[in-house]
Amino acid sequence: MSGADDAEGTGAPRHLPVLLDRIVDLLTPALTRDGSVIVDCTLGLGGHSEAVLERIPTCRLVGIDRDQHALAMAGERLSAYGDRFTGVHAVYDELPEVIADLGLTSVDAVLFDLGVSSMQLDMRERGFAYAADAPLDMRMDDSTGPTAADVLNTYAPGDLARILREYGEERFAAKIARAIVRRRETTPWTTSGPLVELLYEVIPAPARRTGGHPAKRTFQALRMEVNDELAVLRRAIPAAVEAIGIGGRVVVESYHSLEDRLVKQAFTAATRLDVPPDLPFVPAGMEPTHRLVTRGAEQADADEIARNPRAASVRLRAVERVRPSRPSPRDPAQHRGAS
Repeated sequence: MSGADDAEGTGAPRHLPVLLDRIVDLLTPALTRDGSVIVDCTLGLGGHSEAVLERIPTCRLVGIDRDQHALAMAGERLSAYGDRFTGVHAVYDELPEVIADLGLTSVDAVLFDLGVSSMQLDMRERGFAYAADAPLDMRMDDSTGPTAADVLNTYAPGDLARILREYGEERFAAKIARAIVRRRETTPWTTSGPLVELLYEVIPAPARRTGGHPAKRTFQALRMEVNDELAVLRRAIPAAVEAIGIGGRVVVESYHSLEDRLVKQAFTAATRLDVPPDLPFVPAGMEPTHRLVTRGAEQADADEIARNPRAASVRLRAVERVRPSRPSPRDPAQHRGAS
């Protein structure tokens, strides 16, 4: 999520990066040495990355995005920084491979700003927005994989209800799923307009008057399913935690409770003291490898939310490596000299 979204796709992206100053403050201690490297795993339009490159002149930045359109636009925006910026077309769970391909064994910071970007919403032909009739695509990398139309036209009713309920937190998931299946029996799903009309018909009027646009939850659920967002995140956060060197930081902005839960779980695992609770001391080498930098999940204040409504749902967490990883019990290095 590169910034505040034009949530209904009705105009140009406003591109106001969420919690920008706080993000830079959290990253700065990890990027003080000359040649330090940060990976922005969700480059988007490059708002956070531009601020980091401008305010922390000691660092270079690797920007990852699965969306080739975003990568090209951000690359043009950040071209003024020369070889301090490197753009990479990849999904962010490929972080270890990206780092290795660049000849690095670790990095100093990793940033995630999750969700859909302003640019994706603004390009109506991508199908992310629900304000105009557009192809039901919703792929962040529109060169590969199934579309939202494929999901609507092929998923069983139970699977449709599940993703609407889990990813969209939609109260009327089962009812919507049945209606989707009934319509596709005579008319396949191709564009977003009929889906929005169906949602207005299916969701009761009292429910439509609260909680924002009635299509918001369904479109979010479809997008998360099409892009396999939670599975990718489940792999990516532990990989990022492992990728940073001592003093390095991982900073994550999430906008959905399921995303934030995965981030919290990964950070808790990295900072947990893995010894019996009744042990009177911590044996050398058993200390946690990371520490929490934020206390719980930080949120935007009222002033920022007034300027940038997208910030209302943000949850910000950060973790720092304080010790090297403990060798795995199967690590041959632990057994050298044993023979």
